[in-house]
Amino acid sequence: MRTQRTKTFQHATDEKSATVARSRWSWSRIRPIAFWATTFVVVGELTAGSVWNLIPIEWVEVQLAHLGYPHFFAYILGAWQAGAAVAIIAPRLPLIKEWAYVGSFFLWSGAVASHLSAGDGLEVWAVPLMFATFAIASWVLRPPDRRLPETRLRRDRPADAGQDGAGPPETRPRAWETRPRAWAVPIVLLVVLYAVSFLSLPAIEDSLHERAVELGWIDE
Repeated sequence: MRTQRTKTFQHATDEKSATVARSRWSWSRIRPIAFWATTFVVVGELTAGSVWNLIPIEWVEVQLAHLGYPHFFAYILGAWQAGAAVAIIAPRLPLIKEWAYVGSFFLWSGAVASHLSAGDGLEVWAVPLMFATFAIASWVLRPPDRRLPETRLRRDRPADAGQDGAGPPETRPRAWETRPRAWAVPIVLLVVLYAVSFLSLPAIEDSLHERAVELGWIDE
């Protein structure tokens, strides 16, 4: 009887271990996809926002006037949005990424607070709230090589890592990640995003003009 119980317990333990292993394997495959999807949205909005603010387009000027911000605030926002987009998409630079994520969250959460203070409805502040949520998700899902050692999750640390998160050679950042070619994909992506932002600007301006009229911020 005792032997049978032992076998049953061992079988249940093995099944539980297999289930946990499958779950971790599935998450290890889903997490990078989720990270890059949310990061693409964040960087895409930052690049588009920097273009809109640095020009600036009518929508930005009207919105700033509606919220009571000075005109020059658009240039400040545009410059910092461009910097944040580069910092987030670039390889490594974990400390700068932390600041970029924090700044992005402050930008969009501040927009939500500003619109709420101005009495705007959900249809206005839901958009910046969505982008703030994407920024949080991208920050949470970022891989170990994009984190500061102090912010790495326990499961991201190798078993024999020290307090600083350093592990054996195979767990440390690879040399190629610091070489110029590691910047190729981020640079190409940024160029494409900025090109799309500029090329789509006329159609977007027309759409946003109609939107501003619907909201009552400007006359027809």
